[in-house]
Order: sequence, then structure tokens, then C-alpha cells
Amino acid sequence: MTLYNIFRHFCMVSTLSCAAVAATCYATTSPTIANPAASDWVNSCTDWDKWDKAGPPFHIYGNSYYVGTCGISAILITSADGHILIDGATEAGAEVIAANIQKLGFAITDIKLLLQSHEHFDHVAGLARLQQLSGARLLASAAAAPVLASGVVAATDPQAGMHPPFPAVKVDGQVTAGEVVNLGKLSLMPVATPGHTPGAFSWQWTSCGAGQCQVLVYADSLSPVSSDSYRFSEHLSYLKAYRAGLDKLAALDCQILLTPHPSASNMRTRLQSNGLADTDGCKFYAAAVTQRLEQRLAKEKAQ
Repeated sequence: MTLYNIFRHFCMVSTLSCAAVAATCYATTSPTIANPAASDWVNSCTDWDKWDKAGPPFHIYGNSYYVGTCGISAILITSADGHILIDGATEAGAEVIAANIQKLGFAITDIKLLLQSHEHFDHVAGLARLQQLSGARLLASAAAAPVLASGVVAATDPQAGMHPPFPAVKVDGQVTAGEVVNLGKLSLMPVATPGHTPGAFSWQWTSCGAGQCQVLVYADSLSPVSSDSYRFSEHLSYLKAYRAGLDKLAALDCQILLTPHPSASNMRTRLQSNGLADTDGCKFYAAAVTQRLEQRLAKEKAQ
């Protein structure tokens, strides 16, 4: 039995709260960092797979790793000064993320910052658990912060009223679009991309390996999904910001595209063929979302 499994067994059978020994259960004393290929994830997961289905972690590029489930992404960016985790999946998905970080050989207590894409339960409901396990600080956009702190989707969200509350999480600070988030030598650029939610961010950073560097972008979902009563065409300032965010995304330096739902950017198909590198990835992704938005607006006009 591995050290991790011994501690995990102790957590389950101990009369103490598992939260009291969570850091031990999910930590390793002597990390051996592995760079697992994506082939196991491709073979374990399907397109548009279940949100909470466990899939193996894999190495994206440089110091960046996929640690999410088969259906929901979570991205770990590592450094000697501590790690950054973007998104926490659902409540059940948080446990998958924690286990995947352990499988890579990293200690979850070395995560120092938690970041978010958009403030819906399928991407942020697990943040409270991950914050509990790691002790990390959570930073969020101004619009997302009150949602994360309350667990209730904002009234201004196109999907308001569609989702149940999720576990509230302590927000330790706010992120401003265009102002770099730093952790030691790690630098991530937040890009405001509202539309799917008011507080949505996309993230851009550089990872280096084998003497080469790649610019990675974790582009938000951005799809024009809403409740039956919501009309994007009736919220002109929101629609203007939505389009501006898409324009920003299309113009980004973007060599590896990642998205909160892996299949939204055809991640599995890309991994099966030529890999994730594609300098036109963000441009094509933004164009596809823009087309969906225009179709939605045309439908609203016809009603």
C-alpha cells in the first residue's frame, strides 16, 4: 500500500474529522514529478463525458498539467515557489482533482493560489473543498467574488435561477482584467470574457520545456446559454462586453488552447491527431462562439 493510500485509509476509518488530516492525506513527503502522456486520458474519457467521471492527469506542456475530470477541466501550473490551480470542478470533481494532483507527485498543500474561469457550480463548486485541503488563497473577478462567497448565481447571470446553490468559499482577493497575477516566477494574465457569466475570465500564461516556450490560453466557455426568459438582445451593455471579450480572445497570442469543458475545444480529438498546439486555436474558438451568439440573436429577433 502506498503512503498516500495508507493516509487515505486513515482518513476514512479515523474517528477524527477527515478535514483535520486532509493535508496529510493529499500530500507526499518526497514528490517525484511525472510527466504522463495524454494517451491514458484519451483512452479513459469520451467526448462530452460525464462531469464527475475520473480520468487520469496528463502533462500539457512545460510546467502545466491537466488535473480535471473527463468532462470538466482543471489546470495545475507548477513552480518551486508554489502552484496555481485554475477551476475546481463540482463538489465530487474536487476529489478527482486532489487525487490527480497526488498522482502527479505534487503536494496539494503546495497550491498557493486558486483561480476561476466562470462562476457556475460545474467549475467552482469544488473550490471550497480544494481550499480546505490546500490552504490556498482564492482570487476572483469583482463580479464572480460575491457569487463564490455566497454560492448563489447572480441575478444578472443569463442562467440565473437555473442552478442550485454550491458550497460558499472564502474569497481572499480580487483580480482585475489586464493586471498580471504573480506567484513567484509564475505570471498569468486575466482577460475579461463575460458572456456565459458576468464574472468570467480567460487566462494566458507561458510554459517552457525542452528549450522552447509555448503560450497557453485557458479560454472561458463563452457559450450563449441562458434561461428561457433571458434575451441577450435586451441587455445591450452586456452584449457589447460579450463581443469585446470575444474580440480580445481572438487577438491573443495563443499556441495551446484549453477550455473549461474539454470537448468545447475538441481537446480529445486534437490529442488523438496532432496534439494541442495550434496558433489559430483561440481565433477559431472565438469565431465559433461568435457564430453561435449571432444565431442566438437572430432567433431572439424572430420570436
